[in-house]
Amino acid sequence: MNTEKTLETKRAPGLIGAWRGFTTALGHVGVSPLGLALFILAALLPLIPPFDQEHILRWLIMGAFLGAQAVAFDFTSGYINVVNFGFAAVLGLGAYTSAILSNELGIVAIHPGWSPWITIWIGALVASMFGFFLGWLTLRLRGIYAAVMAWFAGIALMGLATNLTDITRGSLGFSPRPLIETPSNLPYYYVILAMLALTYITLRLVTKSHLGLAFRCIGQNIDAARASGINPTRYRIINFTLSCTFAGLLGGFYAHYIGSLTPKTVMHTSKTVEVLALAYIGGRGSLWGGIVTAFPFVFFIEYLRSNLQELPGLHLVIYGVLMILVMIFYPDGVAGLYRWIVARVKSRFR
Repeated sequence: MNTEKTLETKRAPGLIGAWRGFTTALGHVGVSPLGLALFILAALLPLIPPFDQEHILRWLIMGAFLGAQAVAFDFTSGYINVVNFGFAAVLGLGAYTSAILSNELGIVAIHPGWSPWITIWIGALVASMFGFFLGWLTLRLRGIYAAVMAWFAGIALMGLATNLTDITRGSLGFSPRPLIETPSNLPYYYVILAMLALTYITLRLVTKSHLGLAFRCIGQNIDAARASGINPTRYRIINFTLSCTFAGLLGGFYAHYIGSLTPKTVMHTSKTVEVLALAYIGGRGSLWGGIVTAFPFVFFIEYLRSNLQELPGLHLVIYGVLMILVMIFYPDGVAGLYRWIVARVKSRFR
């Protein structure tokens, strides 16, 4: 009996040490054990009825798509305190860039059309360059002025996409090549899940670096950050450019998944409002809050759309009301509620 007890006491520290090593390794890539468990659950969902149905798979895809957008949006609004009202237009820029370059007809006298797997990265690069240029122009401004300038730039992009009908086909709609030649939504779900993981892990690692520390300082008090030797404009441009890069990448996926692009469906300000609401309800500066919020919201909104078709735009009203309630009564959002619950549970076991 004494020997068995001795073995148990030796095993326990070993297991605890292994668990600590595992959680430390996850922490290095910006993921918690709970986050990993939820990601694995999300990957397994399509194998579990009724989530294997095509229309529900489509909802899951849109949940992951909006969640990834919320991460990229929150990276700017939650860390450097700049609301990018042109976010959807930047996403649309990536979408149209990828769609046009992959078109089988191509651009006359340039090329016959490239693989969408290549063009989505070109779309991300174009969105990145646009984000850098827009940030260089606007992020010297403070407060609402930078947000308004980003909104104006987004309106200008949408206007170009509407009027350059020879290239984009405007409101008639542009039909890109599919990313994957399959009638099933399942491959697209795993692609967008991988993009969601890439977006979150990359931006989380940035926030854990010295860049993230500078971003937080700027977001909390830009004057104090400048006094401590941080160049606010430089770091804000870096942040804004990274956010726009992932917006462009996600736009490329959307173009080749949805199959038809119009400026209104992909670049309208209402699309930015959806992402803004998810990021704020999820909890500003958390990055993961928007992901957790996106999936149930997509299911709820799609249910309303299918049952209340006579009330178009109802989802925006719901987003707005919920965001107002969260901002008034619980400004830290879902992420803040989670931290409060964890703190209460830990205090009970002390």
